[in-house]
Amino acid sequence: MKKIGIIGAGHVGLVTGACLAKLGNKVICCDNDLEKIKKLKNLQIHFYEPGLEEIVKECVKKKLLFFTESIYQIVKDTEIIFIAVGTPPTEEGKLDLSYVENVTVEIAKSLTKIKSKNPKKKIYRLIVEKSTVPVLTSEWVKKTLELLTPTGIEFDIAANPEFLREGNAVNDFFHPDRIVIGVESKRAKKIFEEIYKPIKCPKIFTDIRSAELIKHASNSFLALKISYINAISNICEKVGADVEVVAEGMGLDKRIGKDFLKAGIGYGGSCLPKDIAAFISLSEEIGYPFNLLKEVQNINQQQRLLVIKKAKELLWNLKNKNIGIFGLSFKPNTDDIREAPSIDIIKLLKKEEAILKCHDFKAIENMKKLFPDLFYSENPYEVAKESHLLIFLTEWDDYKKIDFKKIKELMKMPYIIDGRNFLNNKILNKIGFVYRGIGRKNE
Repeated sequence: MKKIGIIGAGHVGLVTGACLAKLGNKVICCDNDLEKIKKLKNLQIHFYEPGLEEIVKECVKKKLLFFTESIYQIVKDTEIIFIAVGTPPTEEGKLDLSYVENVTVEIAKSLTKIKSKNPKKKIYRLIVEKSTVPVLTSEWVKKTLELLTPTGIEFDIAANPEFLREGNAVNDFFHPDRIVIGVESKRAKKIFEEIYKPIKCPKIFTDIRSAELIKHASNSFLALKISYINAISNICEKVGADVEVVAEGMGLDKRIGKDFLKAGIGYGGSCLPKDIAAFISLSEEIGYPFNLLKEVQNINQQQRLLVIKKAKELLWNLKNKNIGIFGLSFKPNTDDIREAPSIDIIKLLKKEEAILKCHDFKAIENMKKLFPDLFYSENPYEVAKESHLLIFLTEWDDYKKIDFKKIKELMKMPYIIDGRNFLNNKILNKIGFVYRGIGRKNE
């Protein structure tokens, strides 16, 4: 059993902490949001992630998982401290590292207050970057700790970037493709080997800078694949080909692979948009203009406009037309709407003075904070009623279970835009819908 502290109880921190506790470690999760900690102590999870609530309740019951608002308690009672605070993007596209800096200072202050129970044994702490940070961040963390931490206390810095996909984060933790760990000492390496011993997958031990870079390089490449297939989808529409067939043919090539070759309205969420912008910014700072990634960003944004173009082709004029939005979260199995394509598309439709009605299985309350004036319903049939057009923006599996015959009877006009190419266009056409996907042949 290791004593582990997690600073930051958000999507990354809470999942990491709960899953480490599930492995048998004693874990304390800390956050400066007192309301969030109060809810967690009452076993109320502040965001939706499949399987997480069950693990939290189990580990709290077994007294393996605890919650606090005190960084001092983390520093005093744990040996391994993961920094999992937010690194939001700035207007320039860089990452705001002020939360990481503030936490580092608080860790140093707390280290000055603790005393070893054994005077002959020096206090040791392993400080781990878990948040997504640009390369060289560890240098600043280390300098800050060296400056503010008293002599007689030993510490190591490490980088252990997360690759947790929202909606699949628990499974990703226990069954990852790989675990990347950047260390600078044999002592730190041994600790990580013990922590992750129960998880069967390749463990990549490297220097800290390479570990930091692997995260941004990986996410940027995935975004590149998405934008590439979206660019291909536009060509497919112009020549009358079907991007689903093209992607299948490409994906069977082992050198390419089928993952992330899904055409649609583009990527969103808290990771890809932020990481691409940060990587572009970092590259410019070191003197390399990453124009390839700039075009990835541009293609991704253009896909939102494509939905409006298709809506106008179907309805001619969008003013005062009833349009049902199905799917608000940036992907299924989460309530997260950060950088969701739905936000941009709703703004564009509002600009056209369309009348919008919205449905989602988990994200309605979050979207209400941005657009309180829209109509929302947890009943998809209520959203479809009297609608001229339905636009599907999130590929929730439950949307496939909708009674589309009933939907058609409720609508004023039988138009559907499938922004994720996940509905069965042949069945919809047979029912009598006019279906439009992204890069798909119209039948």
